[in-house]
Amino acid sequence: MKTLFWSIVLCILSTTIVSAQDVTGDWLGTIKVNGAELRVALHITKGASGALAATLDSIDQAGSWPVSSITLQDSTLKLAIDPIRASYEGKVNSDASSITGNWVQGQPIPLDFHRGVIKAPKAAKPSDIDGIWAGVLDFGAAKLHIVFHIVNTEDGLTATADSPDQGAKGMPVTVTREGASLKLEMKGAAAVFDGKIASDLKSITGTFVQGPNNVPLVLSPVKDAAQLERKRPQNPSKPYPYLSEDVSYENRVQNVQLAATLTLPSGKGNFPGVVLITGSGAQDRDESLLGHKPFLVLADYLTRHGIAVLRVDDRGTGKSTGDFSKATTADFATDVEASLAYLKSRPEVNVHKLGLIGHSEGGVIAPMVAARNSDVAFIVMMAGTGVRGDEILMKQSAAIKESMGASHADAEKDGETEYQLLRVAEHEKDDAVLVKKMREVTNGKLTDAQIATQLQQIRSPWFQYFLTYDPAMALRKVTCPVLVLNGEKDKQVIPGQNLPAIRKALEEGGNRHFEIVEFPGLNHLFQTAKTGAPTEYVEIEETMAPLALDKISSWILKQ
Repeated sequence: MKTLFWSIVLCILSTTIVSAQDVTGDWLGTIKVNGAELRVALHITKGASGALAATLDSIDQAGSWPVSSITLQDSTLKLAIDPIRASYEGKVNSDASSITGNWVQGQPIPLDFHRGVIKAPKAAKPSDIDGIWAGVLDFGAAKLHIVFHIVNTEDGLTATADSPDQGAKGMPVTVTREGASLKLEMKGAAAVFDGKIASDLKSITGTFVQGPNNVPLVLSPVKDAAQLERKRPQNPSKPYPYLSEDVSYENRVQNVQLAATLTLPSGKGNFPGVVLITGSGAQDRDESLLGHKPFLVLADYLTRHGIAVLRVDDRGTGKSTGDFSKATTADFATDVEASLAYLKSRPEVNVHKLGLIGHSEGGVIAPMVAARNSDVAFIVMMAGTGVRGDEILMKQSAAIKESMGASHADAEKDGETEYQLLRVAEHEKDDAVLVKKMREVTNGKLTDAQIATQLQQIRSPWFQYFLTYDPAMALRKVTCPVLVLNGEKDKQVIPGQNLPAIRKALEEGGNRHFEIVEFPGLNHLFQTAKTGAPTEYVEIEETMAPLALDKISSWILKQ
């Protein structure tokens, strides 16, 4: 789901050549794109061997990344960021006090560095508006909560902003106040709020502007931060009536150390066991999203019903090692095989009753693993796909737009444009030519920032694999029992597109031990929904519908 507060993902570097100029130390710079300003801090160090290393902080995005390669030769500093196909090249001045150059990510963007360190201001006596202020941005198709944390310092008022509905926290805010007039500017998001402070300090009323969006916003003081927490009543609380153990093991095929939680029912053992497989994107073992923890809820339910469950941090996420950005769905399948091997090693688990439960992309991985591992006794596909990725995204784009208020005709047109973009991306390997074709396909409607973001995504190894992979290839080879689940209101994996394709592939492979269920009223997360639009996920208190939990549990116990 695209976020309102778009961000250019910045990653950087570590190693290599040194020259006479000393560029070690801290450097500050600002990337300006489409009205937004993203401040970055580059930290360069030198090892005992003389090799350079570096890290980069995105100050306005509260992120920090290690470096992959850095060279300095003849006053030219070069940084290469392979996972996102980005680079930086700049000229270091004679006294090594500044670097002038360009950040390249689809297109060149000027980026100059100067020496400096970001210092945190010291706190001062609180002002009359110090504290937490919250409001709701009404964009028509979506309503987004926004929270400002205002603090007075020796240098004046400072603030940070949170977008709870998008999982964004701590975005820096520049504060300007003149009497009752207050201006809160988020340069990293190219957004500004101009408001008037009420005389009774019970509200700040004004307008929020971001790009073409210009909406009214009323902020109210929040005395208790707990009031801002979303209710998630299904999240279980300790102590659990079963054993919960944090474990780790190795994927020796790809040298990845995986961290996980194993939950075991109370009793003597010989339990059926399952590995939970997360959806796309870097996910923790609970598949946490917007305050929801779907895999925690699912694992809790299954374990209470006598099933051992292993849920795992994706590689490079949580406590697992490895590089998520360079991995494809096929790589993740090897992580699942390592998890399956670990589960087999546990004496409490019946090795003849081991299964896989995959959600979304996990529903693609489960058949891949089952097709080549005869010790998989069953699989559950939760919103798994049955067709290629480019076809998925075309229908997904149209369905989401229509669920958010667009006409059917306009939504279908946008979906077709999305498909054309993806087809171009599949066949065009030259970035400059691809950018030109992207502008042509969209009639110049994409901004420079949007093109840079899309190019970064398109060129990732995962996305290239996803676009052309056909799940039917693995499904035809699956011989174990399969439970296929989809929500009728799923706008990300459309049931009408995928369920018939999954059925066809299983039947072509001769599998007769499968069941397909389309739950009325459920969305992609298997929540009870009104429209199924992703914007609803955060608003719904339910994490996973009880009928879905019961179906999965009862079906497994029957196998």
